[in-house]
Amino acid sequence: MAEVEISFGTSRIGFDKTSEVIKASYWGEGRTDDIHRRAFANSLCVGAYLDGEQVGFARVVTDYACFAYVSDVIVWPERRGLGIGKKLIQALLDHPELSSVTSWSLRTTDAQSLYNKFGFEVSNDGMYMRLARQPVAHE
Repeated sequence: MAEVEISFGTSRIGFDKTSEVIKASYWGEGRTDDIHRRAFANSLCVGAYLDGEQVGFARVVTDYACFAYVSDVIVWPERRGLGIGKKLIQALLDHPELSSVTSWSLRTTDAQSLYNKFGFEVSNDGMYMRLARQPVAHE
């Protein structure tokens, strides 16, 4: 297998395919291309490539100083099981502009074992709080 290339070059990320794959995931249901355009534009995005073809994506919402929220880590279904997700996470954690970030977080229902390998732990410490609300329609 060819070496997986990781790139933070946003011009290389295929928006249509990335949006399509995320919308097909359990967490992306109900999202639109417009939501993804805004989300990607306001995040640090990374793509994974095999032989120049994109095969994965991840992003982090961050202030580049104190906190980072990992989101939309996804590998194209036909490329799963090759360690691509691990490479995406490692690239985000190693990004030089995020070196001072001490508070990393994420949500997952099925990939705890992946994130445990990087030191993420399920938070039951009584400090983490969450507000889930319905989006407000803008007319």
